[in-house]
Formats: sequence, C-alpha cells, structure tokens
Amino acid sequence: MTELIILGTAAFLAGLIDAVVGGGGLIQTPALFSLFPQTAPATLLGTSKFAGIWGTAAAATSYARRVKIRWATAAPAAAAAFLLSFLGAYTVTKVPPDLVRKMLPFLLVLVAAYTYAKKDFGQHHTPQHTGSKEKVLAVLVGGGIGFYDGFFGPGTGSFLVFMFVRFFGFDFLSASAAAKVVNVACNLAALFLFSYTGHILWQVGAVMAVCNILGSVTGTRLAITRGLPFVRRLFLFVVSGLVLKTAYDAFLA
Repeated sequence: MTELIILGTAAFLAGLIDAVVGGGGLIQTPALFSLFPQTAPATLLGTSKFAGIWGTAAAATSYARRVKIRWATAAPAAAAAFLLSFLGAYTVTKVPPDLVRKMLPFLLVLVAAYTYAKKDFGQHHTPQHTGSKEKVLAVLVGGGIGFYDGFFGPGTGSFLVFMFVRFFGFDFLSASAAAKVVNVACNLAALFLFSYTGHILWQVGAVMAVCNILGSVTGTRLAITRGLPFVRRLFLFVVSGLVLKTAYDAFLA
C-alpha cells in the first residue's frame, strides 16, 4: 500500500507537469525504478508508458475542449510519430543510444537558452504555414520526435512543445495541446510493443493511470487559467531539470 501511495503521488505530479509542458517522466519513471529495483527495466518503462498514455489522452481531450487544436499540423505529426516510434524502438535493439545520451544535455541547454533569451517566445499564436508545406513539416517534426521517443525518449513532450512554438508559430498553450496529440501516438506505439512482449505491471499501471489522469486534468486547467507566462516559466523549470537529470545519467551515473 505504501508503494502504491508513493507511485500514485508520483503519477499525479507527472501527469500535472506533463499536461502543461511535458517532462512528466522526470518524476514517474524514476519512482518506478527506485521502488522496483529488481524488476526488468523494460517492464518498468512499459508500466510507465501504460500509466502515461491515459493521462496524456485525458490532457489532449481537455485541451481540445478549451483550446483550438490545429489538426492540419497535429494529425500528420501524430501519424508520422506513431510509425517512426516503432522504427526507433527497433533501432535501439541494434544500436546502443550512447551518443544520443551524451548529446541530449547540450541540446536541452540550447532549448532553455533560446526560450529564455526570446522573451516573447510562445506568447503569440501566429501559425506560419498552411497547405502542403504545413503537412510536410508536421510529418518531419512528428516523425523525428517519434523516432527519438522510440529510440531513447527523455524530454519528448518538452521537445514537441518547443518544436511547435519554434517552427509553427504556436503559442505555448496551443503547442502543449498539439504536443499531447502527438504524445498519445508515440505512447500508443510503444505500448503495443511493451504489451506484446509482456513488459507491463498491469495492476500497478492501473493505479498510476488513474492518478496520472487526475494530474493531467489538473495540469490542463492550471495551464489554461494561469495563462502563457505560467506555462513559459514551468517550461524553463522542467527543461532545466531535464538538463540536470540527463547530464547525470550521461556522465556521472
């Protein structure tokens, strides 16, 4: 019971943060690894994905009711992410992700620095592309992030938010909404693989899923009621946390 309470709390906080700016895996996945040190990593990752997809779907639904999602961008990106996530997951079985592990902290530093330096970044919603150009760019972004999510994964949600703001001209709220749609596709692809290979703790995942949903709904409401400055500050905070965590994993752990 104590373990379930800890995991439920971690899942709630992960859902809340993930719903706003991504990065919920910073909380949820380490909690699983610390409480089940003898369990296979693939099983813990599968359990985390199972819990996370429900919260992500709840956040996507909540955003869709309150924020206008630009489906011309989100749908092609989600479809490409779903397909490329499979390819990324397959690739990681053939090629160790050591180079990505070491590059990731530096990429995240660039994301944080760019966001901090441009004070108006993500504060205005001015979509920059239409028609076939928008769809092609969406496929490239969604496919690239989907492959990364299947191959390695940390910070996927935050990268998506950044990409939608930087390359499509979305504000942070619209970018978060679109990112949730793509995240669902990524998680669904991974979940197929994990469930097929039996790498999910179903009972633990079910408890965490409920808490993740509650956190996601709370996070969505916070993002909408507190507005863009709150989302921007939280984005910078989470990316900074990701820098520290990924740097530790790459060079010290």
